[in-house]
Amino acid sequence: MKEKGLAIITGADGGMGQVITTALAKEGFPIIMACQNPEKAIPICNHIRITSKNSRIEIRKIDLASLSSVSAFAEQLLKDGQPVSLLINNAGILTTKVRRTEDGLETIVSVNYVAPYLLTRKILPLMEPGARIVNTVSCTYAIGKIEPEFFEKGKSGHFSRIPVYGNTKLALLLFTQELAVQIKDRGIIVNATDPGIVSTNMITMHAWFDPLTDILFRPFIKTPSQGAATAIYLALSDQVKEKNGCCFANCKEKNVSKRIRHHVAQKELWDSTEEILRQKGFRI
Repeated sequence: MKEKGLAIITGADGGMGQVITTALAKEGFPIIMACQNPEKAIPICNHIRITSKNSRIEIRKIDLASLSSVSAFAEQLLKDGQPVSLLINNAGILTTKVRRTEDGLETIVSVNYVAPYLLTRKILPLMEPGARIVNTVSCTYAIGKIEPEFFEKGKSGHFSRIPVYGNTKLALLLFTQELAVQIKDRGIIVNATDPGIVSTNMITMHAWFDPLTDILFRPFIKTPSQGAATAIYLALSDQVKEKNGCCFANCKEKNVSKRIRHHVAQKELWDSTEEILRQKGFRI
């Protein structure tokens, strides 16, 4: 039997990330937990090692708000040369104020879109036919727009976190679709997962209404295990071997609108992202 390649999960110490990591560990994959705070991840990693009976789990630091951190993470993987079987771009943020990264990008845009783009593109040489990429989007992609100020401000006009978040998730879905086109002859499977609204720390906005949200709303949304189920399905199921560039929810393919399936900005976004990364000194 062929040895399993690496499974890399960003945000592996988060709510859904822990569930995904545990599931893949139980399948016997050697795993890299890609986390912003490795110290926080240590007890989580130890627990997963015990419950999965898989000792081949390590933690590596990655800060998706820093393209140099993402590039260094990827360069180390390339230096190591170990094949990658699974890349789960799971990490994401939803902040309440506009913030610029050291690279001049809006922070939500960097974490949710540009960093996953850069990481994926850089480690593609480590992926062989049959390898899989799973990108975590959101139902908010339906309200997303790719506007001229997308990279620097998240959206044109006044900053508003939900529209900016939706814009980044649309961008990640368009990346998923375009990547499927670009690598169609390589036998690598790339799809997106829409986990729905999940009870994680992301929906805590540090606002006055949070206690009311916890009482009235949180009991009716998905648990991290329910939210992670589709990502795990896309990573492991034989039923998606022939699917590429698709979006799934509740372990079923979604009927993505024609506007998004044939989005006018899809190739332009790919080219713009490549150009911005080149300008900032990051080669792919």
